Amino acid sequence: MANIASSKKDARRSAVRAARNRSLKSSVKTKVGKFRRAAVDGAEDTEQLALTAVSALDRAVSKGVIHANNAARRKSRLMKRLKATAVPAAPPPKPTKPTKATKAPKAAKPAPRKKT
Repeated sequence: MANIASSKKDARRSAVRAARNRSLKSSVKTKVGKFRRAAVDGAEDTEQLALTAVSALDRAVSKGVIHANNAARRKSRLMKRLKATAVPAAPPPKPTKPTKATKAPKAAKPAPRKKT
């Protein structure tokens, strides 16, 4: 244990911060775990659970509990898992190219001004 008063105070503050960080990390792990279990079971609310987990990761980053790259990696894995569990939908229709008849006419350019 430290002997200097400011060092003692710093140790107390560090312990408080560690407890707060531990709580936040546990919350993030819980939310990610709920999503993963729902994804395996094929539950209907997996998308909502994924959004909740991503939000928790973002909050942990903003508070400095985990590194931004760590959260980005975890979010990427969550989204990959979410897409793998989703039922493949029909592909979107191909966009059609506009024909010359549907294009708007170009605006006429004003005549250049003469210098005097």
